[in-house]
Amino acid sequence: MIRIWTAVVAWWVVFRARLREARGQTTAEYALVILAAAAIAIGLLAWARSSDRLPAFFDRIIDRILGEAE
Repeated sequence: MIRIWTAVVAWWVVFRARLREARGQTTAEYALVILAAAAIAIGLLAWARSSDRLPAFFDRIIDRILGEAE
């Protein structure tokens, strides 16, 4: 009976250690995805500001809204 209990406790300790490792790995993966998304967003914003397309886009939208409101 003691051998079975020892085996169950040893399995539980190993299981908990593996669970903690996976939890940390998932957190790191989420952090990398968020950093990649932020880098892409910064790149798009820099391109939009330098190309002068973003202000023109918003001007067209506002013109359409004001034109429909009249």
